[in-house]
Amino acid sequence: MNLQFEVHGSPRSISEQVEQYARALGHVTALVVPWESSPAKLSMAVTAVKSDGWAIEHTNLGTITLTPAGDATRVAIVGDDLDHDQKAKLAALFDQFARDVQQRLGAQ
Repeated sequence: MNLQFEVHGSPRSISEQVEQYARALGHVTALVVPWESSPAKLSMAVTAVKSDGWAIEHTNLGTITLTPAGDATRVAIVGDDLDHDQKAKLAALFDQFARDVQQRLGAQ
C-alpha cells in the first residue's frame, strides 16, 4: 500500500491521533521513531503486535511520514515488503489500518 493525503493539524498532533487509534486497536502499534525523524518531518513505525504469555512479537508493517504543509500535514503511508508467509494476512491488516487512519483523520 502506498497512500498519500493531507489533513489539518501539525505533524505532532497527527502523530498523537494515529498513536491513540493504534493503541485502541491493540493489535497494531504506531510510534514516532525519533532517530528517523527530523525537525521538518516525523517518521512513524507501524507494527503488528502478537503476544503469547510474556513474549511479545512485533512485525514491521510499514511507515507513516508526516510532513508540515502550511496549516496542514502531508501524510504518506507506505507498506513494507513482507515475507511470503506473512504477506497476505499482515498486508491486509496494514491496508485496513491505513484506510482507517485516512478516514479517521478526515483526509482532504
